[in-house]
Amino acid sequence: MDVFQDTEMESDNDDGEWGMIDRMRLWRHDSLMQHLYETAAFWGDKILSWTNDPNDAFWLAQTYFMTHQYARAERLLTRPFPAMTPKLLNAPLNGLEHGVVDDTTMGSLTADTKGKGKEGYPDTSIMPQLPIGDAGMVQIPEELQDSVSRLVDMSVACRYLAAQCQVRQGNWTDATEMLGEANPFRHSARSGRAVPNVDGGIKVEASMCHLRGILMLKLNRGDQAKLCFMEALTLDVKCYDAFDQLVSGEMMTPDEEWEFVQGLAYKEQTQDDADFVQLIYTSQLRKYKHAEEHALTRRRLVEEFGLSDNPDVLFSFADALYAQFRWADCYVITTRILGLASIHDSTMPLHIACMYHLNHLHSKLFILAHELVEREPENPVSWYAVGVWYLASGKWPQARQYFSKTSLMDPRFGPAWIAFAHTFAMEGEHDHAVTAYSTCARMFTGSHLPLLFVGMEQIMLSNHLLADEALNAAYAACDGDPLLINELGVMAFTHGDYQRAANLFKRSLELAQVTQSSQMSWTITYLNLGTCYRKLKNYEMAKTNYQHVLEIEPQHPQGLGYLGMVYHHLGEIDKAIIKYHEALSIDPINGHLIELLNLALESDLCCGSLEKVYPGGEEAFRAMMVSLKSKVLDASKKPKIDKPGADVAMSVG
Repeated sequence: MDVFQDTEMESDNDDGEWGMIDRMRLWRHDSLMQHLYETAAFWGDKILSWTNDPNDAFWLAQTYFMTHQYARAERLLTRPFPAMTPKLLNAPLNGLEHGVVDDTTMGSLTADTKGKGKEGYPDTSIMPQLPIGDAGMVQIPEELQDSVSRLVDMSVACRYLAAQCQVRQGNWTDATEMLGEANPFRHSARSGRAVPNVDGGIKVEASMCHLRGILMLKLNRGDQAKLCFMEALTLDVKCYDAFDQLVSGEMMTPDEEWEFVQGLAYKEQTQDDADFVQLIYTSQLRKYKHAEEHALTRRRLVEEFGLSDNPDVLFSFADALYAQFRWADCYVITTRILGLASIHDSTMPLHIACMYHLNHLHSKLFILAHELVEREPENPVSWYAVGVWYLASGKWPQARQYFSKTSLMDPRFGPAWIAFAHTFAMEGEHDHAVTAYSTCARMFTGSHLPLLFVGMEQIMLSNHLLADEALNAAYAACDGDPLLINELGVMAFTHGDYQRAANLFKRSLELAQVTQSSQMSWTITYLNLGTCYRKLKNYEMAKTNYQHVLEIEPQHPQGLGYLGMVYHHLGEIDKAIIKYHEALSIDPINGHLIELLNLALESDLCCGSLEKVYPGGEEAFRAMMVSLKSKVLDASKKPKIDKPGADVAMSVG
C-alpha cells in the first residue's frame, strides 16, 4: 500500500513479471504476518537501500516499532527522503504499485505487491542516495533542499507512528510537539463526526486524538486528556481505545457517560453496524442507573447478535450483579468468563473482589494470586490479587505494599488506589485514609466512590462539616447509588433532622429494590430507618422495620435490642424483656443492653406483673420479703461473732 497520497499518480497495470524487489516485498509482508520481525527487518532494509522509497521506509519503520526498536524507527521517520517518487523522476519502478490512499487512513498490510518490473536485478540508479556526513547524519546540499522532505512531513500515518515511538521512549514533550497540542484537522472539510472514513477503517485523525489524550495523562493534564478521548470517539466511534480510557478510567460521571455514548454519530459513521456498536458500548457503562435499559441491551446482544458466551457481554452481566452486591452470582459469571479467556482485564478485579467478599473463597484467592504472579508477573492485576488476599487476612501493611506496587505499574488502575486507601480505614488510620481517598478522587474525577469514602471517614472522625461537603460532591457526581443515599441519611440523622433522614433511607431502599440488590446488604439501612421512626415516636413503623431486619438476619443483635426498645416504649414490657434477653445471648457484654434489661425489669416490678418475674406471683414475692425482713431483725438482736466471711455474707444478704 501507499501511505503517501499522490492524486496525479495513474494506476499501474498488473501485467508483467515480478522483479527481485517485488519478491522481497512479499517476503517482508509474509514475515510480518508470521511474526518473523527480524526477517522482515532484514529484507526491508535491503529493499529500502535499493529503492530509497518513502513507502518502503514506512514499512521498515513499522517493523522496527514491532520489535521495540523505537529510536531506530523514529530516526527513519524523521530523516530526509526525496520528496518525489521514482515514477515522477521517470526512473524505472521495479515492482512497486502505488495506490491512491487518503493520508488520514492507515491502510492495511494486505496491499498488492505485484508490479510491472521485469525479472532481473534492481537498478541502483532508481533513486539518488542522500550524502551522509559526520556521525552518520544526513547532510542536505543546498541544491537538494527543495527536493527532500522528512516522512513525518509527507504523511500523517508517518507522523502518528513517529509520535508513538516518542511516547514509548518517554519523550512526552517531543511527542506532543509532533502531534500538536490540539487536533490540526479539526476545522478542515475532511474532518468531523459526520464524515465517514473513505476505506471503512479507523481514521488516523481519531487515533492521533487518542494518542494525544495518552500524552495529556502522562503530563498530568487530566481534563485535556478527557477532551482528547471524547474527540477521538466523536470522530470515529470504532476507536474503542478512547472509549475504554473514558469508561474504565472513570473520567466522566455516570450521567455524562450515558449522554455522551448515546449521542455518538453511529448512523453517520457505521450505517450498517450502528445498532450493534451502540449496544456493545452501552453494555460497558456503569450500572448505577438505567437498569431497564441495561437489561434490554444485554438481552438484544444475546438474542439478536448471538453473543451469549462472549466475555465482554458476560462481563456486563457480572458488573450489574456486582453493583447489586450479589457477589455469589457475580462470581459464577466471572468464573465462566475466565474459563473462556484466562485473563480478561475488565473481569479480573470483579472476580477478585467477589472472592474477597465470600469468606469461603479466601483459600481459592490465595491460589489464584500465586498462579497469576507465576503466569503474568508483568500484569498489575497479579499483584493486586496478592494485595487483596493480604487485605482479606487482615494484614494491612503487606496489603498496602502490593497495592502500591500495582499502582506504580499502572497509575490508572483504579481498584488498587481504592484498596490502598481501604487498608488505612480498616486499620483505624482515618486521617491517612482521607488523604489516600482524596488522591484517588483527583485522579478519577468521574467516580463518586472516593468522595463517598472520604465522607464516611469524616463521619468516623466527627468532622460533620467536611463529611457533608464530601457526600454532597459525591451526590452531584452520582445520585443513583443507594449506598451514598444511605450515608446522606446518616448525616441528616446526625444533624437531628429525623424526617429527612427517614426519607433518604426510604429512597435508598427503593433504589436497592429497583436494582434487585441482595437484601442482606441493606439490613443496616432498614435498621437506620427504624431508628428514625423510633426518634419520631412512630413506633409501629419502627417495629415494622426492625422486624424486617430480623426476617433477613434473625440473629441480628442490634435489631433484637432496638425491637425490645420499641416494645418498651409501647408498654409491652414482657416482650421487651424477651428481646433484650435474645440480644444479650448473642452479645452478652453489651452494657447498653444490660442497662435496658434492668430498666425493663424494674418497670415490670413497678407495674405489678410479678407473676412472670418471680415464681408464685406477687403474694409469694411479698411473703418472701416479709420473711427476709424478719430474718434480718432476728440477726441484729444476736451477739456479733467475728468469723471469716461474715462481712461477705452480710453484703450478699
